[in-house]
Amino acid sequence: MPDIKYDIIEEIGVLSENAKGWRKEINLISWNGGEPKYDIRDWAPEHEKMGKGTTLTKDETMKLIEILNTIG
Repeated sequence: MPDIKYDIIEEIGVLSENAKGWRKEINLISWNGGEPKYDIRDWAPEHEKMGKGTTLTKDETMKLIEILNTIG
């Protein structure tokens, strides 16, 4: 499996943190030198390890915000 390179451009926010210190975060990340995307995933305390997550373009993020604003 090839190495995955990432650059956290902006740390936007933390959604939650578990007892082991892993945090579910929303960040703007450039993956393998590509265009930065919004990213939601679990991270170890110093960003040295990551869990599975999802990435969204700006348009997808805006649509998600629109959808979330419709729920109570």
